[in-house]
Amino acid sequence: MDATEQLLKRFTEASGVSGYETEVRALIRGELADITDIEQDRLGSIVCRKVGTRDEPKVMLAAHMDEIGFMVRQVTKEGYLRFVPLGGWWNQVILGQRVVVKTANGDVFGVLGAKPPHILTPEERDKVVDKKDMYIDIGATSLEEAEEAGVRPGDPVVPVSAFIPLATGKTYLAKAWDDRIGCATVVQAIQRLARETHPNTIYGAGTVQEEVGLRGARTSAYVVDPDVVIVLESDIAQDVPGMRQEEPVVSLGKGPSILVYDSSMIPNTRLRDLAIKVAKQEEIPLQFSAIERGGTDAGVIHLHNAGVPAIVLGVPARHIHSHAGIIHRDDYDNMVSLVVALAKELDERTVWGLTV
Repeated sequence: MDATEQLLKRFTEASGVSGYETEVRALIRGELADITDIEQDRLGSIVCRKVGTRDEPKVMLAAHMDEIGFMVRQVTKEGYLRFVPLGGWWNQVILGQRVVVKTANGDVFGVLGAKPPHILTPEERDKVVDKKDMYIDIGATSLEEAEEAGVRPGDPVVPVSAFIPLATGKTYLAKAWDDRIGCATVVQAIQRLARETHPNTIYGAGTVQEEVGLRGARTSAYVVDPDVVIVLESDIAQDVPGMRQEEPVVSLGKGPSILVYDSSMIPNTRLRDLAIKVAKQEEIPLQFSAIERGGTDAGVIHLHNAGVPAIVLGVPARHIHSHAGIIHRDDYDNMVSLVVALAKELDERTVWGLTV
């Protein structure tokens, strides 16, 4: 593995569901402590400041550290764990998947289960099992055994899924691309900018609790008070069977994407156009994405104080919000290059001109 693959492996294999992002925050701190000044808000978001040739404008690169997962809600008298989802889970992708419960006593492994199909009625077999009817089986046979293993309500539950390079050598299978791909971009973009001249100060932010309400975006924006923000995300790859042929799709291997619309934000048009211009100048392929449901940290950050010019850049990922997604290395490398090139364009005159 090269250095980038190793970084992506560390980020995706780290445990960090919403509200429990400690491991991911430690990775960001370890990568950037030597080249940035680091602070942390009281919810747990980390902010890494890299001063360029000017203190202003303040350019915020934001990515959320949390992944979707679960939390133990109850331990039954039989030793099964009832749970609440942290983030948006689709019922069809949950059953039969391995998880790890992060207890005070250490890791406890289990599997997501439901009533066996052999004992279901014909009517039940035709229905998708709802999350409320599922449980986590850790192999215990009583409440006492589960408690002795260290499990208690409030413990976070994380999908188990290793980082694996796939057959092409350019695609990677892992959990938590949403949004560890953004976290890795923040790290590698700042590492590159540390070796180059940039006419501003860069603030790399790893935010908490995006999947449950964009919470860390709000508090980290108060820490930074940015003049402009670039939110770095995974995007929804649509190059899968079942898509209508007449619809344009975001595809693996065709470049990072720029979000032109989501339900929480319409991007700053001048900043959007600048990103498109920079991508063309740098010969970086760029795709366009519009999402009618859902939003990103930009939805909160762009409303900070009197408003912040904002855009969202993404790396397409197949099968997001599941135990394992797939991304393309070229898309990631191009995203890092685009962020670096765009950041170097954001001098004082350019940033103030975004809202004139």
